[in-house]
Amino acid sequence: MNNSTSVDFLVNKSNLKEHQLVPSPSPESINLLPGEVLLRIEHFALTSNNITYGAFGDAMKYWEFFPAPNNLGWGRIPVWGFATIVRHSTDDKQSENPLSNGERIYGYFPMSSYLVVKPGKISPLGFSDTAEHRAALHPIYNQYRRCSADRTYQLPREAQQMLVQPLFLTSFLIEDFLFDQNHFDASQVIITSASSKTAYSLAYMIKFRNDSNDRVGPKIKIIGLTSKANAIFVNAMGVYDQVVMYEDLPSINADVKSVIVDMAGNASVRAELHRHLGESLTYSCAVGGTHWDALSAPGKGAEIPGPRPVLFFAPAQSKKRAAEWGPEVLQQRIGKAWLNFQPTLDEWMHVIHGQGPQAVVAVYENLLNGQAKADQGYVLSL
Repeated sequence: MNNSTSVDFLVNKSNLKEHQLVPSPSPESINLLPGEVLLRIEHFALTSNNITYGAFGDAMKYWEFFPAPNNLGWGRIPVWGFATIVRHSTDDKQSENPLSNGERIYGYFPMSSYLVVKPGKISPLGFSDTAEHRAALHPIYNQYRRCSADRTYQLPREAQQMLVQPLFLTSFLIEDFLFDQNHFDASQVIITSASSKTAYSLAYMIKFRNDSNDRVGPKIKIIGLTSKANAIFVNAMGVYDQVVMYEDLPSINADVKSVIVDMAGNASVRAELHRHLGESLTYSCAVGGTHWDALSAPGKGAEIPGPRPVLFFAPAQSKKRAAEWGPEVLQQRIGKAWLNFQPTLDEWMHVIHGQGPQAVVAVYENLLNGQAKADQGYVLSL
């Protein structure tokens, strides 16, 4: 399969280690129905967050956004990236569909060469995919932003936007949720998989709040839990008050009230934390699955002491704040926080670009096998 072939990257829904490259229709042969638009997916980020999408694909309906064509049991893992509008349905009139060929779009895509969408709610800022199969799915993932009108878009920082902005948004909302709940009366937050980009973003936001005028009372202690191999790197990030290796987990102070934010999804680590903290654990928040091969359903907490782990669903907190603050204020706050945060990525994140199906396969396998380096981010194109 050469790099010019249109292709879908599919994975086995029940075994993420199984994957295949499947030729897809050429752009010329794709028949567009009235109202549809063809997008050419230019490039996308592939991170541990996308592995989480696969691990929670059934529970969180991630497989339903981009169903694999004629492949029962196989699915397309969603990614964040940029695409260009290639063409409209021949039945469309420009007045009815003001999107232009050649426009660049940011949003949620499959690991594929092309995607057909049905734009609705079109505005100068973007549109939503109103395709029938996406109607029941959460709208936050159906929204696409027009680069020409996105105030946070910066061409030199496209890689950072793909790699980290979706994770930063999740972390912004986690921090806001914890703050909204007075951190469940805890004085320290323990974040697993501390080298991950989502964990770093969360630690940054808690530290930012600690250092701001919003903090009333004692600062929240931020503890990063990581592997021995990543300990030096995590310390150098400068956002954690304490960095603890997994084998030294018992050194965490269990005499103060604590919250766990579990980015790893490792059932044994989560259980050990619950047992160690005992009654001092006031809330257990499950977010990701960077340790996907040791993953267990976060709701299955009956076998461990303390509060039942609760899977964090970012759109729920986003909906709550949009109702309380108004959608525009919410977006302004997120945008301001993101612009303040971006320069910190320059200090440690190295972007690695890959092109062609085999590059995608190699990075995907590295992520699955835990071989990706914490200070690297992969931007890929099929």
